[in-house]
Amino acid sequence: MIRLTTLSYRKPGMEMLALPVCEDADIHVDPLLQDILAQALALEEFSGEPKQQVVLFAPEGSGIKRCLCSGAGPKKTVDDETLRRFAGRAVKNAMAAKLQRLIIAVPSADALDMPTERIVKAIGEGACLANHLFGKYKAEEKQRPLGEILLRVEKRPSAALKALVRKVEIVCTATHQAREWVGTPSNDKVPAQLAAMVTKAARCPELKISVMDEAQLKKKKFGALLAVSVGSAHPSKLVEISYSPKNPKKTIVLVGKGVTFDTGGVNLKPSSGLELMKIDMAGAAAVAAAMIAVSKIKPKHRVVGVMPLVENMVSGSAIRPGDIVRSYAGKTVEIGNTDAEGRLILADAMAYAIKKYQPHTIIDLATLTGACIVGLGDKIAGVFSKDETLSDTIAASGQRTHERCWPMPLPEDYKKLLKSDLADINNMPSSRYGGAITAALFLSEFVGDSRWAHIDIAGPAFDKKGSDYCGPGATGFGVRLLCDLLEYL
Repeated sequence: MIRLTTLSYRKPGMEMLALPVCEDADIHVDPLLQDILAQALALEEFSGEPKQQVVLFAPEGSGIKRCLCSGAGPKKTVDDETLRRFAGRAVKNAMAAKLQRLIIAVPSADALDMPTERIVKAIGEGACLANHLFGKYKAEEKQRPLGEILLRVEKRPSAALKALVRKVEIVCTATHQAREWVGTPSNDKVPAQLAAMVTKAARCPELKISVMDEAQLKKKKFGALLAVSVGSAHPSKLVEISYSPKNPKKTIVLVGKGVTFDTGGVNLKPSSGLELMKIDMAGAAAVAAAMIAVSKIKPKHRVVGVMPLVENMVSGSAIRPGDIVRSYAGKTVEIGNTDAEGRLILADAMAYAIKKYQPHTIIDLATLTGACIVGLGDKIAGVFSKDETLSDTIAASGQRTHERCWPMPLPEDYKKLLKSDLADINNMPSSRYGGAITAALFLSEFVGDSRWAHIDIAGPAFDKKGSDYCGPGATGFGVRLLCDLLEYL
């Protein structure tokens, strides 16, 4: 889909070329591009301000049929995200024009004061991420993804730069896969169906896959997980995917919440927004897709993905507020609210993974609380960990990928809010405030002394309006974050 090229701008037949343009600096060294940009900037309606766009048709002396000049703002404000957004807009323009191929002019590293690798990676990410449409439920697609995206560089690319572009494509394609799973309606992804989809997509020699059914989960005493799914006609599953290189330095476990639909149970959710509860498995989708990318990136660590898959429904057999269940770890949990279900399945999955794999680091991703959205908005995930170094490492990966994560507190004295008079712990705090914190504190009770972090992705997992490099709907948040993070753990 994406590759590097040094082809001449004078070669005939270029359907579309996209150029980033700064307001106050020339960031391209090719004389022909400089002439084209001069023509664009001479137009009254275009000055290079952010998101301004103008198309020049058949610029003189070139083989370009149409040249999209896209504003990037002042040079000093141009960063990786500016370039991602530029590339995303360019791809969307090309798709709208029903083209199959787009060439993007990579600006000069010296002129932009950024390493070539950073520029190419950011533009490649924005282009790849934008080149996706979720349309499998439409009878006719008005647009289609591009068949080829070329990043035009001045010098012959090195093997390392080619490898970087290949990795960008691997990770972004995995992000597309996560979007597809999250966007799929719940009637087509009950736990058994989602487990089958994940298993099929991840099947390759580099990965070992296993799926536990409900009978096995009962035998192994996943009491908290099974309590969530007991009201559903669709049995729960637990999917494990492992990547094991020779002589791994560490074992990293990733756990993703996989509630394929969340009614809230007996504590029924309000009807407003209920149709979006199909996204409550976004954590599991991100982990599964990241594992597919891992099989091709081949990190030095052993990496394991664990995905508990359940449906939280209302029926005569559903769990009730006031019930007490025994978790995999042996702790008893009083059910204060059946809509606090994600923490129950994560508690069992993490306790199981820690016992089985004894990981160096365990990280869970979950669309866990609306409280995190209230605190951080819908563009930033919350990170909770007692290990400050781990929390900072995750935040740094969020900064590099723009899958932003903000470190949040885990105050010990808040644990009293989860006190139960009848069981070891309550799944619902006694206060309505600090809900994201108390949810994380609940999880912390099931990881022991393990190096652990919880990432609450309730906000950024879904974007109703879409962005420059993502259509409306599922974002695939977490895939790029995890793939980047694995390099630094």
